Amino acid sequence: MTDSTQSPDSPESSSERAASRPRYRHFRKVGYKPVPEGREPAGSEGSPEPDEGAAVSEVSDEKPVEAAEETPAKAADEPKPAEKAEEPAKVQVATATLPPPSPWQGAPRYPAPAVVHTPTPLMPWWRPPASAAPNQVLVVGLVAGLAGAFLAPPNNGIGWFLAGLFGVGAVLFHAGKPTVERALWLAAALAFLAMGFLRAAEWTFPLCVMASMLCGSIAMAGGRTVRGLVFGAVGVGLAGLRSIPWVAKGLSKRGPIGIRPFISVGVALVLLLIFGSLLAGADKAFNDFLENLVPDLEIGVYVRMGFYGAVAAFGALGACYLVAAPAEINEDAETKPGTLRLKDYGLPVGVLVLLFTGFVGTQLAVLFGGEAYVMRTAGVTFAEYARSGFWQLLWVTILTLGVIAGVARFATKKTAREQLWLRILLGSLAVLTLVIVASALSRMWFYQQAYGWTVLRLLVASCEVWLAVVYLMVIAGGITLRANWLPKAIVGTGAAFFLAVVVMNPERVVADYNVTRFEATKKIDTRYLSQLSEDAVPALIRLPEPERSCALRWLKDRNVEQDWREWNLARHNAKKSLESVAVTDVTCESTYSGER
Repeated sequence: MTDSTQSPDSPESSSERAASRPRYRHFRKVGYKPVPEGREPAGSEGSPEPDEGAAVSEVSDEKPVEAAEETPAKAADEPKPAEKAEEPAKVQVATATLPPPSPWQGAPRYPAPAVVHTPTPLMPWWRPPASAAPNQVLVVGLVAGLAGAFLAPPNNGIGWFLAGLFGVGAVLFHAGKPTVERALWLAAALAFLAMGFLRAAEWTFPLCVMASMLCGSIAMAGGRTVRGLVFGAVGVGLAGLRSIPWVAKGLSKRGPIGIRPFISVGVALVLLLIFGSLLAGADKAFNDFLENLVPDLEIGVYVRMGFYGAVAAFGALGACYLVAAPAEINEDAETKPGTLRLKDYGLPVGVLVLLFTGFVGTQLAVLFGGEAYVMRTAGVTFAEYARSGFWQLLWVTILTLGVIAGVARFATKKTAREQLWLRILLGSLAVLTLVIVASALSRMWFYQQAYGWTVLRLLVASCEVWLAVVYLMVIAGGITLRANWLPKAIVGTGAAFFLAVVVMNPERVVADYNVTRFEATKKIDTRYLSQLSEDAVPALIRLPEPERSCALRWLKDRNVEQDWREWNLARHNAKKSLESVAVTDVTCESTYSGER
């Protein structure tokens, strides 16, 4: 008699236990999935996958899924084949069929996958420093800011040079030994600031400050091509703005400062105030020294000091930022070849060459014909003829330089024939423009002989001389058709010419010439000469009375220096010279006859 109780190891008992398990046990693993018609649901993890194309359920190999769901007990009672009894029992999966779609319900909408756009940096060729700003950079910014706030005066004076000296010295202390090129640019920047106490003319000082900032920025940012020089001119300013998070990161690494340093500074100020007041009351000389040392501070003074200090600090931090993270401008990359063909630019440039040739021929007749030829052909005096044409020739010189630069940049230069025609046309135009520059300078010479020199005429004539040098460099670059050095040479010579003009002391030159001319012609415009600064005093004291008093009446008692920071060498020498010269109040009438 066979025992109805089966052993726990028999295959029939294991299959019965698998069939009797609740179906919802594996629902969490599989989830709610529809069962396509004729397909069996995918098993849970670890279960074997059915053969491809099989249309039977996991419960029975002979009945469809619907039958297995309707009669689970019957499917469990059926006997298993012997070969299948040895296989592991398959796990049942709870499945369901989706209801038919409703005519009132649209197709399901699924959210589109989110597309993550990586922001492109504004200047990818200028990467920020990898590390935070070191303590040395913070000290450099502090020194430059304090120097700019406390040393730079409202007017021109020695304080500007001292502030620049402290700023440049602090930057070089961090940057290390400069190259020869950087040292020359920094020396030019300091030389422009030195004009603040070497020259008294107030109109030159703002120009010198801007030229100093330009030279300092090019010294730290560099630049050789047009693109590099444009960035070099504003590189320190942009780097100063970019250095704000860099410096903030460096400050955050230092941790909280605490209140002890502020308490120490406060105690020092209180002690300085108490003991300084007592010592000032004890001795008048020491009191005067302190009054001259500490300027009178008002709200406007605080605003000015804050502005100067912020600009100086930003400049120093920007220079340190450029040392830590120099801009990677690929100036050696080949530019796109030009598309301007010979038949496109040949006619316009050829017309200009013919026009300039005719004008140069006329100028030769004027130069050799002299005043009689001008009066006969133009119907005006020689001086009026010179004055009326100088400014037009100056604009012709400047505009022609733009034409040459544009054609040289965009013209095709593939074949030897194109290169030859480009050299001929642009070379002829440059040579003819040089003759026009010479004509403009000759007109200015005749102009000043008739009416005398003024500062404006001297500056414009100096600009014409610089343009002549620029055209010579353009001709030299056009011979080889390679002028990568030309942009930097133009900027460098321009800065050198302006510095030479300021060093030459233009107001002194103008006054000297007009006084010498007065001694020969007895013609002088004392009204114009009285508007000059103390730079002209050494020449004006040579005038006799009453012209001397008319020219020096506004400079006799003029005093613009409020403290030691505004000390100026030219004003100091002029004041000493005027102490020994009698200047009286007279009624001044200009003895100059003629229209200026």
